Amino acid sequence: MATHQIGYLIGSLASHSINRTLTKALIKLAPEELEFTEIPIGNLPLYSPDFDADYPPEGRAFKDAVEASDGILFISPEYNRSIPGALKNAIDWGSRPWGTNSFARKPTGIIGASPGNIGTAVMQSSMRSVLSFLDAPQLNSPEAYVKFDHAVFGDDGAVNDPQLEKFLRHFMEEYAAFVQRVLAANAPGHIGDSDPYSQGE
Repeated sequence: MATHQIGYLIGSLASHSINRTLTKALIKLAPEELEFTEIPIGNLPLYSPDFDADYPPEGRAFKDAVEASDGILFISPEYNRSIPGALKNAIDWGSRPWGTNSFARKPTGIIGASPGNIGTAVMQSSMRSVLSFLDAPQLNSPEAYVKFDHAVFGDDGAVNDPQLEKFLRHFMEEYAAFVQRVLAANAPGHIGDSDPYSQGE
């Protein structure tokens, strides 16, 4: 079975982020055909169109990392009922300059943990609107809104709740299958590609 390179973005910059702990659990539970690399977002300056003519090294490195990934997984908290500023800033860097959207056609998954009962549901709704505009296919089901309990998650990513462990494993299995479907649909010769029989067009 083919191995797929998955870049993941953690929406929190906190040193002891519960979403980083959730990420460790997801990687442990993921199918073996997925390999994971974190794409850091904390070193990016605030995006401005003034950079479009000459992207700084941090912006180019971020775009290169997204483009080198077969799929992108977003693991993020919810701030003020929306996307954390650092994560939205990173998405803006990756989608610009106009016409060089690095997220286009990348199979994406969204999941997040929160101490509260709604478990990042509103943030994820906002993310789906942004990713739709960026032409980034999204895993729509299962939805995953995790209420974080420190008694359940070990620092190493162990999950001490069999039902939650089963659900998170299922989420990652579904994401792996989704990545395979999207990449197959994006293969040359499918709808949306240029005519494979055209001569120099």
